[in-house]
Amino acid sequence: MKYCFGVDIGGTTVKLGLFTAGGEIVDKWEIKTRTENQGEAVLPDIAEALNAKLAEKKIGRDEVEGIGVGVPAPVDAEGVVQNTANLGWGYKEVKREMEELSGMRAEIGNDANVAALGEMWLGAGKGRKNIIMVTLGTGVGGGIIIDGKPLVGAHGAGGEIGHLCVNYEETDHCGCGNTGCLEQYASATGITRLANIRLAKDDTSSVLRGQEVSAKTVFDAVKAEDAVAKEIAEEFGKYLGHAMANLAAVADPSAIVIGGGVSKAGEVLIEYVEKNFKERAFFANKDTEFVLATLGNDAGICGAAKLILS
Repeated sequence: MKYCFGVDIGGTTVKLGLFTAGGEIVDKWEIKTRTENQGEAVLPDIAEALNAKLAEKKIGRDEVEGIGVGVPAPVDAEGVVQNTANLGWGYKEVKREMEELSGMRAEIGNDANVAALGEMWLGAGKGRKNIIMVTLGTGVGGGIIIDGKPLVGAHGAGGEIGHLCVNYEETDHCGCGNTGCLEQYASATGITRLANIRLAKDDTSSVLRGQEVSAKTVFDAVKAEDAVAKEIAEEFGKYLGHAMANLAAVADPSAIVIGGGVSKAGEVLIEYVEKNFKERAFFANKDTEFVLATLGNDAGICGAAKLILS
């Protein structure tokens, strides 16, 4: 039996999974991400955790194909990271260090690309080779899979969907420093922002007034047929749907997978995005399917394992 590891490094925890070469999860667990001292302990902690798991399961290192790792930063083809926002790393040769620490082959990818790969392999995109995944969380992440492989690009920044410019008139700045980014309208914080702008416009009655506004309360109100909430959802759907139509003209996916916390709103969210997508899509892309991600927090470890098995 051959095995591999999938590792998903987050700012708070590192998720780890032991897989068979056939894609079955044998075990999964988490360790704390120790980011102090420029994150110097992150990779040694991972290597230690993986070797402890091999000892526990009585698996020899020669039975392991390798370790796939998803990192929250652009990663180049050599497995090198120039900078990370929340791990404390500057320039880091992640692949080389991981291999030296663990004694096993390692493949490194950007976490959003890796999550998209996981959904293609074992989740909502199963059986497909060309998908776009959009992760709607605190920000907007993304991964583009072409012919079964993540689009990485020259700087490791392929698939940074959240930073497509979707509003050239915007004056407020996105976290990246630019203005008018998709992330400002389609993330959880972006939807809250759209809602607050709409509620301040006039005093039309809405269940959203007098409660804490969030992406969840907006879509709960949409389900309750609240007219103002529907306007907010329509605006969100327009930004995301039109952005996906532009991307589809480049990547030509068979499906667009929507994941992240905001996707918990369910099918109602898909309706608003798909309608606006169809309005702008190139004719060859109009039948692109929209599906909700199914792997949840396991997408990262599954995709990381697939880096080794592909």
